[in-house]
Amino acid sequence: MNINTHKNPKISGFTLLELMIVVAIIGIIAAIAYPSYTESVLKGKRAQARSALIELLQQEERYMTQRNCYLGFTTNSAGVASASTPSPATACGGVTASNVPFKTFAGENISNASHLLSASTCAGSTSGSTLSIANCVRVTATPIGADPKAGNLEMTSTGVKSCTGTASGTNPRLCWP
Repeated sequence: MNINTHKNPKISGFTLLELMIVVAIIGIIAAIAYPSYTESVLKGKRAQARSALIELLQQEERYMTQRNCYLGFTTNSAGVASASTPSPATACGGVTASNVPFKTFAGENISNASHLLSASTCAGSTSGSTLSIANCVRVTATPIGADPKAGNLEMTSTGVKSCTGTASGTNPRLCWP
């Protein structure tokens, strides 16, 4: 009786070389795709911040027509705003740290916000000078995560748009297309 049924066995599978080629190809694709993905995410966050700044500036203009001054405020990392020195409560409608009437972040809620918003006085025409908060307001969106190309996005009530990142001098359209 001949029990040898494995006379010509066919072995199937992948060799180590074939697996390494597949891993290398996946690595190359990932090295190209990941930076593109992260740049796309940053572009979306910048667009969200620009929209939030425009909305904030509209709210500031509405506040100006009601109280005859803009409201300066800062926002901490928890999204809590406080009225700042250029517009103390007695000079600008009785606003205190606990009742700043504006949205203070870009996004649906503070837990997934992309930028924190603030408002301050505008820079004057001479170096180091500032304008009164009653005359001009600068709204700023500060990124929560790293965005070295755009940095802070800024917009003033006089229509000046800028950013503080590395693209501000080389490619300002990255910040405000």
